[in-house]
Amino acid sequence: MDVVILCGGKGTRLSEETTIKPKPMVEIGGKPILWHIMKYYSSFGFNNFILALGYKSSYIKEYFYNNRFSQNDFTINSNPTIEPQFHNLSEDNKWNITFIDTGLETLKGARIKRIEKYVKTENFHLTYGDGLSNVDLKKLVEFHIEHKKTATVSAVRPPSRFGEMTINSNNVVEDFEEKSQMNTGYINGGFFVLNKGIMDLLDTDPMCDFEFGPMQELAKNKKLMAFRHNGFWQCMDNVRERDFLNSLVTKNKAPWIKW
Repeated sequence: MDVVILCGGKGTRLSEETTIKPKPMVEIGGKPILWHIMKYYSSFGFNNFILALGYKSSYIKEYFYNNRFSQNDFTINSNPTIEPQFHNLSEDNKWNITFIDTGLETLKGARIKRIEKYVKTENFHLTYGDGLSNVDLKKLVEFHIEHKKTATVSAVRPPSRFGEMTINSNNVVEDFEEKSQMNTGYINGGFFVLNKGIMDLLDTDPMCDFEFGPMQELAKNKKLMAFRHNGFWQCMDNVRERDFLNSLVTKNKAPWIKW
């Protein structure tokens, strides 16, 4: 199945980084969060990616183009008509990545519509370029196919804004968590499986949204399923969330790292 990743936003709440790079290229653990997302899909065998680009699209294109050389050994010939020969290829070399510039101010629905002709599978993954999870993608796909609806969204519990403490009867703190999952309602976790029929609800008009409009219409017509995920999920909207994700990687506690 194809994997569409929305990479066009400006990430204004991370402006100290996104003034020079697009949000999906903000690094955690020394690698862009986009790389982590793609690596996670790849760990389930999904290696065909379509990146819907917008803000600073050239940064993403150049990173992956040049990454072929920076992550591999290679031999070049002084004759420019002879292609480089690569050695000791990394696991990332099985990725097939299509880069599509979908506009600077385009909303999500229009970005998805604008990459329609590049989606070759009847059902496809869709996710945002700024969130990580350990959702079971195999079970997510099976759930979507079983229910035969237009769209399936991963429903997750939002992380707490604050840490939690476990306090015993003597007022001694027994556990101190920087962040935990709140026992509240579910929200859109951003890991979708969609049938190509979704394209009929979208338009290339830059103001065509995705969550407001198309998703609401699907819900009204009972064509939207929720795959409940009670495990790890975290978006990266600000510096604190970036630092939290980075700390999970550096402490070898990142739940999404399956490789």
